[in-house]
Amino acid sequence: MFTVGVLTISDKGARGDRQDKSGEVIRKIIPSIDACIAGYDVIPDEKELIVKKLIKWADEDNLDILITTGGTGLTPRDVTPEATLAVVDRIVPGFAEAMRAESLKKTPHAMLSRSVVGTRGKCLIINLPGSPKAVRECLDVILPALPHAIETLKGQVAECGTSET
Repeated sequence: MFTVGVLTISDKGARGDRQDKSGEVIRKIIPSIDACIAGYDVIPDEKELIVKKLIKWADEDNLDILITTGGTGLTPRDVTPEATLAVVDRIVPGFAEAMRAESLKKTPHAMLSRSVVGTRGKCLIINLPGSPKAVRECLDVILPALPHAIETLKGQVAECGTSET
């Protein structure tokens, strides 16, 4: 079983002015891949707060996957990708590319997403958009690859991509 932290980044949500529907979607879907929610928080769009939370969950709490929602657009307060890039060791562009490619089939606004995915130690950090609909669509795209990604990241997969030819 994998452990997951869900971090909603929203000024209004952190103040209690908005219900966290996107975080709820993540928390409902994640158990379908034999994962449990081990951390959940709603914080404002503040880069240093995001950085601190990601580092704590990855380094101290040793969570396997951190999923953020919100703060990936173009407004001046959207700093989730910058905070994520400040803490990851390596980027994993295929996840973000797949999410954007699938989302572009539904709306041209998907190209405005600045979501990034990367690793910090043995933790996978994934930025999702802020809308519940987009969260659901993006998770549908990446969920099948998450267990293998975590097993590989933790060194639990001996050979990847071998064939019997």
